Parts: sequence; C-alpha cells; structure tokens
Amino acid sequence: MAEDEQMNEEEAEPFTIDEEAEAVRVPFASIAVTSSTGIWGPCGPCAEQFKDMPYQPFAKSDRLGKAADITGTAYRGRNNRYQSMFGAGDAYGYYHEEDESSFNLVNSQKKAIGMFQKKRWQNRTSRRDLHRARDDRRLAGLGMQPLSRQSKMRDRDRAREERKWQRRWAGRSRWNQKAEARDREASVDVKATWEILEELELTKLGKLSVQVKAPEDLLKCGNMEYYEKAYDRVTVKQERPLTSSNRVFHTVTTTDDPNIRELAKSDANVFATDAILATIMASPRSVYSWDIVIDKIGDKIFMDKRDNSSFDFLTVNETASEVPQEGGDSIDGPEKLAYESTYINRMFSQQVLKKKKAPVYAFDNANPFADDDDEVASVGYRYRKWDLGDDITLVARTEHDAVYKDREGRTGFMNIKALNSWRSDPSMDWRQKLDSQRGAVLATELKNNANKLAKWTICSLLAGSSQIRFGYVARQSATDNKSHTILGTQAFKPKEFATQINLSLVNGWGILRHILDIVRKYKNGKYVLLKDPNKPVLRIYAVPPGTFDDDEESGSSDDESEDDDADDN
Repeated sequence: MAEDEQMNEEEAEPFTIDEEAEAVRVPFASIAVTSSTGIWGPCGPCAEQFKDMPYQPFAKSDRLGKAADITGTAYRGRNNRYQSMFGAGDAYGYYHEEDESSFNLVNSQKKAIGMFQKKRWQNRTSRRDLHRARDDRRLAGLGMQPLSRQSKMRDRDRAREERKWQRRWAGRSRWNQKAEARDREASVDVKATWEILEELELTKLGKLSVQVKAPEDLLKCGNMEYYEKAYDRVTVKQERPLTSSNRVFHTVTTTDDPNIRELAKSDANVFATDAILATIMASPRSVYSWDIVIDKIGDKIFMDKRDNSSFDFLTVNETASEVPQEGGDSIDGPEKLAYESTYINRMFSQQVLKKKKAPVYAFDNANPFADDDDEVASVGYRYRKWDLGDDITLVARTEHDAVYKDREGRTGFMNIKALNSWRSDPSMDWRQKLDSQRGAVLATELKNNANKLAKWTICSLLAGSSQIRFGYVARQSATDNKSHTILGTQAFKPKEFATQINLSLVNGWGILRHILDIVRKYKNGKYVLLKDPNKPVLRIYAVPPGTFDDDEESGSSDDESEDDDADDN
C-alpha cells in the first residue's frame, strides 16, 4: 500500500498557469446600464439605436422563460405559462399592402390532351348533363352563379337526409315542443245563477279508494246474439268491409228507465247507468268537458245525462299529444270524429254476430225499450246492486253486447268495441304494423284514447262480462269518413286488461263515494257535476229547479235526429 501511494505522488504534476493564453484572452468589461424612473422601455443612448424599430408591448408580471417566440401561435389551444397578457402580438407581422388587382392571369387554358389519352366515358354526354348545362346558362343569364358539382351533390345528400328524418319522425313531437294552448268550450253553458259548491282536483281524486263487495243481480232483460268466430281470422291481408245496419240502439238515461223507477221504491238510494258511473270513475283520465245532472229527492240520488248533450258520443284522440283541431268543416274535427267513431262502434258490434238462423240467448225479461216494429240491436241489460257503505246502496243498469261459447262449451257474456284509425300516420300505419306489431298499435291507442278505453273496461267490469273484444277499423281512404274496413280483432279478459292499463276499480269506487258524500250533505235540489274544459278540475254546481226542462221537452226529437246523424256518418 505504501508503495502505491508513493508511485501516485511521483506521477502527479504541479498546476501551472499558461501566461501566453492569458495574454491572448479578451478582458471582460462591465456593461453600462441606463436606468429611468419616468418611463418603462428603452431610454438614453439605446433609444436612438432602436428608434425606428417596432415595439412589442409586455408587462412586468410576464414570465421570462424563452428568448423569442418565432411562431407567435405555437401554444394556441393549450396552456402557455409564458404567454403575455397582451397576447402573442403582431408587431412583427408581415402585411402586403400592394394592390393585387394589378396581377392578371396570363393563360387559363388547360393543357391539350391527345385523342388517345382521353377516356371513353369523357366522350359521352347524357341528357341529364345537357339539362344541367342549360339550367346553368339560364342562371348565368339571370346574374346568378350556378352551383358546382360538389355543391349540388352536397345539397342533394342534405335533402335526402331531411326526407329520411321526416319519414322517421313523422307524427312525433319533439321533447321540448310545447303544444299550443286551446281554449275548449264547456259541454254545458254555465249560467250566472249557478252556484259553485265544490271544486275537486282530478289529481287528488286518483288517491281515493273504497273496497266494495260483489254486486247482487236484481233484474235481467233483453236478447243477445252469439259472436261469429270467423272474425278471429280477419287480418290486414284478409280484411272485411264494414257494413251498415238499420238496428235501433237505445241510450236511455236513468230516470227514463221504467225498471229503475220501479226499483227506486226499494231500499236503494243511489241510481245510475254504467255509462254514467264509468265516466265518473275514469274522470282522472278525461280531458274534454262533460256534465252529469244529479237530482236529490229526499234520501235518494238520481244521476242523469242531459237529453241534448253529446254524452253518448265517443271521443277520438282525447288524451293524445296532438288532439284533433276544432273548428271548420273538416272531417277530422272533434265533432265529426265523434260521430264517425260512434257509428263504427255500433255497426261493428252488430256485424260480428251470427245472423243466419242462429240461436239467440234471451234473459228472463224482454227489452224494456223495444217497440214491436223496430229491429233492436243485440243487447242484454243487467240491473245490479252494490253496497258502498255508510248506508249508500247503489242500483245501476249495466249492458252486455253479445254472448259466446268457449272451448269447453260454456256460455259467456262479452262487450264489443271498435277502435278506429282516421288518418294516415307513417309512424303507426295499421295496414303495415297491425299483423306484426299489434302490441305497439294497442299501446298507441292506450296513449291516445286512455279515457275511452278506461270507460269501456269499467263498463265491462260493472256488468260482469267475461270478455271484452276490440275491433280495429280503418278508413278505406284518409279523405273518406263513410267507407271503412275491418283489419282485425283482439279479445281480453276485463280484469287482466284493467291491470294492463293500470286501472283500479277500487279507486273508481272511491271517487264515486266521495262525490256522493258531497251531494248528501246538501239540501234537496238539482246539481250539475261538470268537468272543466281546460283544467283537470271537477265542479259541483247548485242549479235552480227546472233548469233543463226545456231541453227535456225537445229531447225526444233531438235524440232521433242525433241517432240518424250517427248512422249516416
């Protein structure tokens, strides 16, 4: 170890300064810095040197992290911690200020192409190209610039996309599109002498509920025909035309029914028909205005419809986002559609029955409204009694439309109703989607006609029908409301269908019981239950005695004319 240290000391050479290199080196001289307390920027001798050069503004707070920014926009679109508060600046930008109009294009001709260098398709000129050239010349003569080939292709593609989206979204409304406010008229003219007793919000009525026991049958009347099962096989490809019938349909109100007048002598204290009860029970789903006359005589309450009202006519697209437009003589107005829908419903209910020497199912008693000379429609009346509690006993007249035989040979009662298509809707065309997407068609009808379907279901439940059958009937032409075609049928059990459409009969009984409790606390007299035409509100009015006596006197003649109009439409 000692020997190694000795060798290292011998190899190390002493440090010496090269005097010749030191003499050649340039001496470092201090720089004179001129300071100024009055201005910010070059001053003193430097001001004369940089007098005519542009000055780039900057701030004292700017970070000095780079010598120069040659591009000026190198950090655009991302964070630059060295960016000045005055921006990149354009003091050193180049601008060409000379007039460019002095430049002229010397030769604009394309290089000639030899005969053998041309492609075959270039020599062919189609008639479309000739027409396009002619249109371009016309536009040039009018002072308009013709579109280039790319612009025309771009416009054509845009138009094609617009047409595709219009077909896809036809009949649908945007999520933020607000429907125009329409002020509808009330179903009855409210007089100044009418007094408002109660105002009920429909949203609150949907929370009521009352449990009611099974009804008791009091009386059965009428004759019914059997359903023709051949209509189960009707499809869009095997459609059948809707035929008219001269049968008479009776829509008798409560107090005009002789059987109810006789039953009013019993211990029951509330009387109505299934149509009136269904209207009240399904009131939370109603949009159009309707009214019911309530007479309180002692401890008995009678619910009637007005003779001159449109109570028995069926609504169309009442709960749709785009309801039919009112006014004018259009066949697609609410009034004309109501007549058309009522006509279709009546004709369809009689067409699907067996007629050639088929047996008839008869109740114990005859039809109380039939005349000897009239051909009465197939109908069976069942008068039933319900105990609503708190000493309220209800008696109502319910209806069956027909009877049928199941696979085991048992006889069941059914109600027959018809859904009608009245316009050409590309998004839900029955002729294209009924056979393959019947569930989607029914879902659309449930959305557009929720109130009508709910009332039909309630009537079937009140009558105790074991089946409700819907027919799908469409116009043969969208512009003709007198020719229709049957496209198919579909049957449901009323209880299962009520569950499917979220309809609760318990809630319906609760709404009816609530209204009866309100009427019972007032004195004897005449009252009107009116649905507001523009708000989800029910109002109970106290009206003077004999308010609708004039309507009742002309009611018989008006009823006949309305029935004739419904049959003609």
